[in-house]
Amino acid sequence: MAILRKGAEEARNQLPDLLDAAEEGRSTIITRHGRAVAALVPIEAYGAATGQQPLTPVAGSGRGLWGKNSTRTLRKLRDEWSR
Repeated sequence: MAILRKGAEEARNQLPDLLDAAEEGRSTIITRHGRAVAALVPIEAYGAATGQQPLTPVAGSGRGLWGKNSTRTLRKLRDEWSR
């Protein structure tokens, strides 16, 4: 399957269609002034190309970041900031 090439302005205007294409397994190279600057790829291809896991499994990984009682911690910080 061919990789699409779109200028930045065109890609911005066609983002919903480009996201549909990514869901269907097609990649798009985004250019600025004719120079490739970014790639919109299906998430499966991203992980395979970089050796990284997709970002979706990290959802909720900040749990516990603010301690056991996040409300109390945030109130304390807010009080410190307002002094």
